[in-house]
Amino acid sequence: MSFRTTPSVDYVEDVSPGSGSLPPRAWYASSDARSLSLNGSWRFRLSATAGAEDDSFAEEGYDAGNWAEVTVPGHWVLQGDGAFGSPIYTNHLYPFPVDPPYVPTENPTGDHLRVFDLPSDWPSDGGAVLRFDGVESCARVWLNGTELGEFKGSRLAHEFAVGELLKPGSNVLAVRVHQWSAGSYLEDQDQWWLPGIFRDVTLLHRPSGGAGDFFVHASYDHTTGEGTLRVDSDVDGRVSVPALDIDVATGEPVTVAVQPWTAETPKLYDGVLVTDGERVPLRIGFRTVVLEDGLIKVNGKAVLFKGVNRHEWHPEHGRALDLETMREDVLLMKRHNLNAVRTSHYPPHPAFLDLCDEYGLWVIDECDLETHGFTEQDWRDNPVDDDRWTPALLDRAARMVERDKNHPSIVFWSLGNEAGTGRGLTAMAEWIHGRDPERLVHYEGDWNCRDTDVYSRMYAFHDEVEKIGQQLDGGTHKRRELPFIQCEYAHAMGNGPGGLADYQELFEKYERLQGAFVWEWIDHGVRHAELGYAYGGDFGEELHDGNFVCDGLVFPDRTPSPGLIEYKKVIEPVRIEGDGANGIVHVTNKQDFADLSALAFEWSCQVDGETVESGSLAVPALAPGESAEVKLPEPPVDGRGGERQWTVRALLADDTSWAAKGHVVAWGQFAVGARPLPSFPATDRPVPDGGRIALQAGFDARTGALLTIGGVEVGATPRLDVWRAPTDNDDGAEWQTDTRYGTLWRTLGLHRMRHRLVSVEAGDDALTVRTRVAPAAREVGLDTVYRWTSDGERLRLTVSVTPEGDWTVPLPRLGVRFGLAEADRVEWFGGGPGEAYPDTGKASMVGRWQSTVDGLQTPYVRPQENGARADVRWVELGGLRIEGDPEFWFTARRWTTEQLDAARHRTDLTAGDTVWVNLDHGQHGIGSQSCGPGPLPQYFLKAEPAEFSFVFSTTR
Repeated sequence: MSFRTTPSVDYVEDVSPGSGSLPPRAWYASSDARSLSLNGSWRFRLSATAGAEDDSFAEEGYDAGNWAEVTVPGHWVLQGDGAFGSPIYTNHLYPFPVDPPYVPTENPTGDHLRVFDLPSDWPSDGGAVLRFDGVESCARVWLNGTELGEFKGSRLAHEFAVGELLKPGSNVLAVRVHQWSAGSYLEDQDQWWLPGIFRDVTLLHRPSGGAGDFFVHASYDHTTGEGTLRVDSDVDGRVSVPALDIDVATGEPVTVAVQPWTAETPKLYDGVLVTDGERVPLRIGFRTVVLEDGLIKVNGKAVLFKGVNRHEWHPEHGRALDLETMREDVLLMKRHNLNAVRTSHYPPHPAFLDLCDEYGLWVIDECDLETHGFTEQDWRDNPVDDDRWTPALLDRAARMVERDKNHPSIVFWSLGNEAGTGRGLTAMAEWIHGRDPERLVHYEGDWNCRDTDVYSRMYAFHDEVEKIGQQLDGGTHKRRELPFIQCEYAHAMGNGPGGLADYQELFEKYERLQGAFVWEWIDHGVRHAELGYAYGGDFGEELHDGNFVCDGLVFPDRTPSPGLIEYKKVIEPVRIEGDGANGIVHVTNKQDFADLSALAFEWSCQVDGETVESGSLAVPALAPGESAEVKLPEPPVDGRGGERQWTVRALLADDTSWAAKGHVVAWGQFAVGARPLPSFPATDRPVPDGGRIALQAGFDARTGALLTIGGVEVGATPRLDVWRAPTDNDDGAEWQTDTRYGTLWRTLGLHRMRHRLVSVEAGDDALTVRTRVAPAAREVGLDTVYRWTSDGERLRLTVSVTPEGDWTVPLPRLGVRFGLAEADRVEWFGGGPGEAYPDTGKASMVGRWQSTVDGLQTPYVRPQENGARADVRWVELGGLRIEGDPEFWFTARRWTTEQLDAARHRTDLTAGDTVWVNLDHGQHGIGSQSCGPGPLPQYFLKAEPAEFSFVFSTTR
């Protein structure tokens, strides 16, 4: 009897970080030393288990001609049209048994082969280093049949010395990658599990006397305006900065007058580190980060973070991002007034940090560590409190800090995310504080601030945030003396987040509150031929968290969502307010460092939403925190007696690296005077027999249903509607059972309201229809009266609603819904151009707007309530003009709310023959309860008596 010998795979379940790789060092994009990218097409073989194949594929001469091919960087599960397995999405649950450090025998393993020749002019002297910038989750490496070692730490760089193994031609690089390993227990981030070599693979020539590790120390003294530069280097050399007339030996400090680096003024000086064998370009930013007076200060000033969390994501390539995609992210952030990024929850590709240096973003650089799944067992066996794992934790901390330490944009090192507490985290903090005392340390899970320099929380509600600002939050004495940030808040999942402006008001009111980071930047939808974008569960995962992975400020294709447009408005660096009646504008510079000299201001005056006059506005170059009152010109005379308002904009005065001249940075809008009351029918006409009234409006005499208006066919009569397709934030988080209004609304039956006709009364001056609207199985209801009148030219509907019974939940919406047989173009006077709800409407600008019905839809990855335009005075569509008293929300779509509610993906929605129009008197707020607080009480739509009117006329 014979037995097959299984190759040793003990390293997969070893808690150590690996073996054979070189110590971590500073990353730099280029030098005059040669390099060879090994990105591209690799031969690939997938096995079901870690030990299914022997190591012979790593030997020279192995024939892999029948293997498949994959692209590196890349994830194999996103290639091969499903032949190589599928992505898995979980928020915090491990998709394998929690039995550390063991992983399942079913462990997809990808063998990768790349045969390469050295360039003909590759130097023959010195050595060489093989560099992997990111491999998930465990890799074993061979070159020309010699094993180099193995490593874990998926989003961290690993290098191997390979100079003696290289030959001019047919070098065989073999990499075995395991999806699961002991390292997977440390990488339970809220994201897709995606195995593969997903960042660059590079061969680097290391010339004799070449640069090794180096640390650029560039501090700034705000009292003298001088910067001090010292570059510590493993290899002696010289540092020159021509613009500053600096030429000094490594390790030698030099102090000169400089312009400091900040996120608002990202001044970088070009320098070079020269050793005997290499020239390394440097980009140096002078700045000093301290904890002083209980505040985070940079260059002597407290900063306010207006930030976002950013996972790396591309809808086709996963975490394999190219430079231009990274640049697109940074440019979008800058154009939407963001000033900070938390690299949740791992160090990003280092090129992204170069971009943050260049364009100006504060960075919290976060370690590749999360053990969230251990919360299911009350953190028992958590690796961060188990000494056996501490070397791996320290390795991850060191690889982050050493790689990224020369970036001026980084002001915080973060130990990780949602990993509980324990001795390992303390060891990481102590090592980081010792290695780099010039930056601060962050970790949200350390509520007592034992190891950290800031009190950090996620999803604290508004009332608690205010108490923290007032230092009434309790906790240890150390914590009360520290600044506060929300490293995650305002969960940007689906329609939302709501309540941003209310948070920002608190951040600006209390000095201790130094800002927050929205969760998160981008929806992690995977492009899918049939579904549009796929999310959790669409690949048959046995455990998944649905569309919780789609919670970004931009859609998967990086189109800004309404949430990002709202955030831009809320965090504007210039506040523009006005006293329209007296023609005065109040301008405040909300920046921390820059004055307003880079901005130009312009005013315009609108009548009924149309601009009638405009001009430039002279605003002083206010210093940070300063305010000024500026006089506007006399408003133009308009004989129409329409609604008049001022709009003042702050624009870029010149082109910048991140936006063109004329880019709108901030704006304010305010009325010239009191808004004229709408002109509605004053003299009603009697309703003739037979159910017909003036304007050729046709009614069903038996039911009172409206059939036509002036020849415009009404596909469904206007009737009371209180239902909306619940948003992700309506549905709420599973742990907030008492306020998950989507569930409460369904339980009450608001999605299946029944309409009982009580009476139809054709009086001398009106047609009155009385109904009761109520859900089955419940005694609560809404007595609803529709009163139709006409002045001969227009048709007026007045709706009166009186709640009956004990209403314990707010209403989703309150208004009427009706159908039009045809409609395409839409024009309105009111808020726009995008959607807005009671707590998401700061970015809604009053004006005259146009769209198509299809253009009104917001393409959330999971369909839900969307597209409402707020503060509408009138709207025209389908041959009708509809005016409101008071202002109203309107929505129009080619499917019913019920169809929208039933859809799981955008491709589930099919346009019908009817355009469904909602005219809403009220909408419930949005909040961010998909992982945070629900709407604040002032944004609740309570079930209480209401009356509102709409006036219909034809445009044909």
